[in-house]
Amino acid sequence: MEGQSPGYADLLHPQEEMLEVARQSSALIIGVPREVSGQENRISLVPDGVALLCRNGHQVMVEQGAGITAHFTDHEYSEAGARIMNSSKEIFQADIVLKVAPPSPEEMELLRPRMTLISSIQVALQCEEYFKTLLSKKVTALAFEFIRDRTKQLSIIRAMSEIAGSTSIFVAAEYLANPEYGRGKMFGGFTGINPSEVVIIGAGTVAEFAARSAIGLGAQVKIFDNSVYRLRRIQNNLGRRVFTSILHPKVLLESMRTADVLIGALHTHEGRTPCIITEEMIRQMKEGSVAIDVSIDQGGCFETSRPTTHKSPVYKVHGVTHYAVPNIPSKVPHTASQALNNIIVPILLQMGSEGGMENLLKNDAGVRQGVYSYNGILTNPFISRLYNLPFQDIGLLMAAYH
Repeated sequence: MEGQSPGYADLLHPQEEMLEVARQSSALIIGVPREVSGQENRISLVPDGVALLCRNGHQVMVEQGAGITAHFTDHEYSEAGARIMNSSKEIFQADIVLKVAPPSPEEMELLRPRMTLISSIQVALQCEEYFKTLLSKKVTALAFEFIRDRTKQLSIIRAMSEIAGSTSIFVAAEYLANPEYGRGKMFGGFTGINPSEVVIIGAGTVAEFAARSAIGLGAQVKIFDNSVYRLRRIQNNLGRRVFTSILHPKVLLESMRTADVLIGALHTHEGRTPCIITEEMIRQMKEGSVAIDVSIDQGGCFETSRPTTHKSPVYKVHGVTHYAVPNIPSKVPHTASQALNNIIVPILLQMGSEGGMENLLKNDAGVRQGVYSYNGILTNPFISRLYNLPFQDIGLLMAAYH
């Protein structure tokens, strides 16, 4: 065509069809070390999860004895397709290391640049030096506490909160009946006998599942929270009318005086929980009553709380038995491990089909929010503020790397 540029003329000729290039999936090498913390009995992958990963072409290495405290044997892992390794040093050669507790100082030394670490972080229990050391290892690290699902729920936190809420009631029943720490009283409600009274501070997931378990056993439940929205929501979720109140000191104290069990179930997304229950309020509770501070993971909401262990879980203050173990789900490690596995395995399968961690982080905003270190760059603004460390937005980093 006269007068037209050659480039325009070329466009009039038949062109090759541009086909979408399929994303290349990748095989992952996943390592699961034995937990070195005496307080951690869970494991992040159970044999069924290992079998599913192996069937999808991924390699899984499990350290010898890693599942024993959660009642999963090496033989079960081996039958599922895992390679049983003799040492954690071999496990940390994997591209992705799955832990439950944060890495110990010895494990920190085994971290390698550009590997991926997925574990809890327990910010309230760490220090500035911990984060500086981890960042110096140039790893990409994701925290259980920050990972969200497609509904924007903190999926792992919710699962562990459900378990902690239900377990707190079974713990309360155990100590309420104990002749030394309780009153020899059976938890629940029985014909002709006043039902057990349970006061719950907070109206989130822990509170909801504690209330469900207590109501199921016949107890009378009272729930306190400063949010009317949360109180209305928990009442709707429970499907029945229960006593609810804002945190009015006079009403709360009157309820505590007759309570058999007090559950601290406050949760904050940043920092530590507020201390709601004073020592004077604890002093006015009945002798042999039980106070369980589930919020101890974030500092506790009872003035009389101090962290305890699974081996020595309780102590008494003013005749009230206190249970303040920071890691309640680890008391039921078999169940808690299965719950962790059910959330982590789909993330790993998606990672493999997306072609690796980089692509997963680019395409999944919920998993991306779990990142607090990206190749050694701090990406969590709360940790940055807490320890005055330099921070970069993970979204901008992902854009730069792609």
